[in-house]
Order: sequence, then C-alpha cells, then structure tokens
Amino acid sequence: MKTNLLKKHAKSFYWASFFLSNDVFRKCSSLYNFCRTLDDIVDDDNKLEVKKKNFYKFKKEFENNDPDNQITKDMWSIINSENISKKIIIDLFDGVETDLEEKVEINSKKDLLIYSYRVAGTVGLMMSKILKVRNRESLRGAIDLGIAMQLTNIARDVCEDNKRNRKYIQSDFSSIKKTIYESEIFYQKSFKSISSISIRSRFSVIVARRIYKKIGDYILMQKNIENFNKAGKIYVPLFEKVIQTFLSIFDFVKLLFVKDLSYDNHSNHNILEQEINLNERI
Repeated sequence: MKTNLLKKHAKSFYWASFFLSNDVFRKCSSLYNFCRTLDDIVDDDNKLEVKKKNFYKFKKEFENNDPDNQITKDMWSIINSENISKKIIIDLFDGVETDLEEKVEINSKKDLLIYSYRVAGTVGLMMSKILKVRNRESLRGAIDLGIAMQLTNIARDVCEDNKRNRKYIQSDFSSIKKTIYESEIFYQKSFKSISSISIRSRFSVIVARRIYKKIGDYILMQKNIENFNKAGKIYVPLFEKVIQTFLSIFDFVKLLFVKDLSYDNHSNHNILEQEINLNERI
C-alpha cells in the first residue's frame, strides 16, 4: 500500500488539500511524496556517506525512470503530463544536495534565495503546472510562494538545523525576525498570481498560503530567543486554521477582481537570475 506522505507529514498542506479535485490532489500527493523522500534521505540519522549513497541511488532511479520505484515513476508521469522542464528537477536535486555536507553555512542573501528557490521555489513552480497555470508572470509568483514558505521553514527550524550543523541564518532572534519579514515580501508578491489558478483549485492555494504565513506570525509573537526556544517547533493550531480558512473567503473574492497580472518582484528575481535562468524554467 502506498503511503500518503502529504497526510502524514504536511499538516498545513493536507488541510488545504481538501479543496482540490481528486485528480489534482493525487498529483500533488505524488509530487509531495517525491520531495519528501528526498528530504528524508538527507535528514535521516545515517552517516554522511550512507546519505550520499542513498541520494545518488534515488537520483539514478529517477533519471532512469526505474519501473520498480513507484515514487519516481509517478513523478515522471507528472513531468510528462504537465510539461515540466527537466531543469526544474535538476534545480531541486541541486538544492537538496547542498545539505549533503558535514557542515552547511549560507552567508549571503543571494545564496539564501538561490537555496530557497532550489528546494521550494521549484516545488511552487511544479505545483502551478499541476494547477494548469500558464501565465508566465503568474509562474514567477508561484516561485515566490515557494520561497516564502521555505524562508518560513528556515526561521522556524533554526534550532533543529543547528543541531544538524546547518546554518542557513544566524540563530539570534533578530535574524529570525529578519527572515520572517523577508518571507512576507514574497508572500505579498505571490498573491495576485493565484488568480491564474482555476476557480476549482484556487481556494486551496489561498488557504495554504494564509496558514503557512501564520506560522511566521506565531514566530514573531515569541518576542525573544528565550521564548522561541521554549516554544519548540511552531505549528498553527486547529482553531487558527479554521479562522484562516474563513478569512481566505475574502482573499478569494478579492482575487476575482484582479486584472493586472504583471510581475513586480524583479529585484529579488534579478538576484536569482545571476545564477539561474528562470525563463528557461517557466
């Protein structure tokens, strides 16, 4: 029996997925299973050489479209049906491979954004392809939503990452706040791109965006590093998910009146495009 990793691990996304059609949900689950498998290889407790061996084995099975690996097989089905550029998948593998070191340290905004694009902006882009988004400006917004969520993850998981000898940002509360503020720029810039998603699937993305953005609000509520450390891993509680789902109705209505889809986060994308040609991906 195939395990639904989306239901098991991604509580915020699984909540939002109730508003998707069965076919879209199935494809989103397959995409999540693929990405989660990569994450688990890198984050498990094996020695580094074992992790690398497992990573390259999985990568080879993907590249060869191994018929015995259902996860990579399902991923290839999505790539072919949604016309997803292979360069996006290569970017994802490159991002995950960044963590296959004894020590990971990111020291610039450029490197942080490139890493966040590779491990999450790519996923936002692929998700949009599944949701039949074709407008190129809106696909840039999908990248922004993925980056926003990854920056939220980095801020939330800073202590856990330090234990794994990974330093994406400094572990003081000022750096955590700065990362949340940076994520809010990307959440904001991603908003109107959601109007390119079909009415049937749009509400799910609005809900996921609101709930994930709320994690950042809960982080900022901690006020200082002592409270942040005491709080442990921060999640959005059920009552808050219900509230944010209700508030998503207003976002849904607002998006009905969006006419101008022109993209306006060029300064951050210019940083990315110093190394990655996004036009070749979208």
